[in-house]
Amino acid sequence: MADSARKYSNTKYALSILDTVFSLVFLVVFLGLGFSRFFSERFSFPLYLLIVSIIYYLINFPLNFYQSHILEHKFSLSKQNIPQWLVDQLKSGIISYIIGIILVSAFYLVLKYNPTTWWLVISGFWIFFSLVLAKLVPVVIIPLFFKYKKLSDETLRGRIIALADKMKIKILDCFEIDFSKKTLKANAAFVGMGNTKRVILADTLKDKYSHDEIEVILAHEFAHYKLKHLPVLIFVNSFFTIVCFYLIFKTSNYALALFNLSSLSELASLPLVFIYFVLFGLVTQPFTNLISRKLEKDADKMALEVTGSKDAFISMMEKLSSQNLADRKPHPLIKIFFFDHPPIDERINLARGN
Repeated sequence: MADSARKYSNTKYALSILDTVFSLVFLVVFLGLGFSRFFSERFSFPLYLLIVSIIYYLINFPLNFYQSHILEHKFSLSKQNIPQWLVDQLKSGIISYIIGIILVSAFYLVLKYNPTTWWLVISGFWIFFSLVLAKLVPVVIIPLFFKYKKLSDETLRGRIIALADKMKIKILDCFEIDFSKKTLKANAAFVGMGNTKRVILADTLKDKYSHDEIEVILAHEFAHYKLKHLPVLIFVNSFFTIVCFYLIFKTSNYALALFNLSSLSELASLPLVFIYFVLFGLVTQPFTNLISRKLEKDADKMALEVTGSKDAFISMMEKLSSQNLADRKPHPLIKIFFFDHPPIDERINLARGN
């Protein structure tokens, strides 16, 4: 099992790096060879975005198919057949396209009417939109991919609600989703904002983990809310969004000249904005991961304190590691760039007091 987890993880890392390199090369070539200008001069923005998205998807299809379908089957983690996978790909594509239309339309509208402060205004809009999206995910997005139903195990439901009450957290209810139709991996989450907050358990977790193990998982999720980690992450992501747009504002004239573009307001320059975000994401990823790992560690500590279930925490981590083929002890560089949670062995050592 350890060898399989190592092979799976190393392949995922390599494919992730390849995917990032491919994205950058595609954007640079699309700009540099004039394809962006060609399409922008012949089509309106919605059609331009649709055409470019389809071209990117088709060229990237072999890598995407191997990464998200073949590899998962190779390591016996997926149960989806190709038609089911394609349906999910179509749904994801439509959602991404709609979100892209909203965000990019706002970008050009703000850029047109606020030539000097657009970077601050559009940052505010993107941040606001991400908050709205977080509220909609559990009620709109997740049901498109999985079937919801209220948690059928009343004993477990009662324990989860009692745990939420103990930690002074209000939840709408507890739900389970049919993960097992698509994957053998396990997951649980406390999602939503305001009146959409709810507990979601994958059936692959509900059916294979003890009540004590599930309780400590959800104590960890509740701890994020209790410790106000969401506002921290919102602040960090908002800060980096503002900084990235400000960098575009201050330096885009030089970058535009490299591709013979005259203005950021040209539709043809849109791939340049994406290049900025890809490169900026690479630079900031270690910092966001570091912050996230600290928050996850704090949530683990609170979960252990609230439940007092050290043994259940350790057994749960062992099961998750095996079920999800987790890299338990990654190389430090891998940890810096790819891990937004502490590695499994570090989390187990925390529970043991090492």
